[in-house]
Amino acid sequence: MDFTLTEAQQDLAGLVGRILGDKVTNERLREIDAQDDRFDRALWNELAKADVLTAALPEGGFGLLEQCSVLMEIGRAVAPVPYLPSITMGATTLAEFGSDEHRRRWVEPAARGDVVLTAALAEDGGAAPEAPATRAERDGDQWVLTGTKATVPAGPLADLVLVPAATPDGPRIFLVEPGAAGAEMQRQEIVDGDSEGWLTLSGARVSDADVLGADALQQLVVRATIGVCAVQVGVLSGALERTSAYAGERVQFGRPIGTFQAVAQRLADGFIDVEAARLTLWQAAWMASEGIPCAEEAATAKFWAAEAGHRLAHTAVHVHGGVGIDVDHELHRYFVAAKRGEFALGGASAQLRRIGAGLAAR
Repeated sequence: MDFTLTEAQQDLAGLVGRILGDKVTNERLREIDAQDDRFDRALWNELAKADVLTAALPEGGFGLLEQCSVLMEIGRAVAPVPYLPSITMGATTLAEFGSDEHRRRWVEPAARGDVVLTAALAEDGGAAPEAPATRAERDGDQWVLTGTKATVPAGPLADLVLVPAATPDGPRIFLVEPGAAGAEMQRQEIVDGDSEGWLTLSGARVSDADVLGADALQQLVVRATIGVCAVQVGVLSGALERTSAYAGERVQFGRPIGTFQAVAQRLADGFIDVEAARLTLWQAAWMASEGIPCAEEAATAKFWAAEAGHRLAHTAVHVHGGVGIDVDHELHRYFVAAKRGEFALGGASAQLRRIGAGLAAR
């Protein structure tokens, strides 16, 4: 495999980085933090106007590698936009596995930023995304869904949710509109002050035309896991950059604290952690983009995203000292974002169990 970024990846990352650099300021983020949903609609519209949302879709000629480059920039800026759930999870899955009607009704508006899509992969009770606890049973020419989905990303904003559910013939994806009969979405506040959704399904009905197969679910889980890792690599890169800069500026005992051996060693360990997370991310993303089965590689990337996220988040706070625990300081956003990324779709232990299950199966 070749880890060299393509020209498209570099161009997209550069474009997104410039837009976020202009728009995502500490003052603007404070305004967004005061809202119920941590969503910057103006920034989302700006990305849509620059064709960032369209470019990485199959219709735009690009794919998962380009999406990962965008997601890393979003993580680096801790930008409050739902690119991961709406584009990487929702629109890409429907573009690849959905019908022409799905593409017309959902993918095209999502690429314009007019609607927000998401996927409900976490379960109340901790069931794995590949084996959902939510059930779907036949009733005539429709499916009836029962169950709950926790921490649905961008759930309160979503116009459509891709819901994995178990059927007698195996798990499938069901397209559910929040607010429809039997589908209630409640706001659920999480660690970084953002809001996700708690989706309660009590007899929600879905027609056969709005059901995607097991292949779509497998791709969705892998793509979502890789996307979470890409955001986490961006978050950790941003945190490490700010911590290294602070260590070079903060003077104690007449010299910058970055010259102290213990501080330098922690920063070096942080660098290794970030590079391990980055390397495993690109391995999984490249394999997925080439159509190579990579469930274990995606789990490996998520393991490193979780482990690195835990260690580096605490290193950043410790090196910053007292200011590191100030919730008004920009570092606090990186700390809580890293903790969110650590546990999203399963922490380190959950990923090791998935890797072990795959090895045992062989």
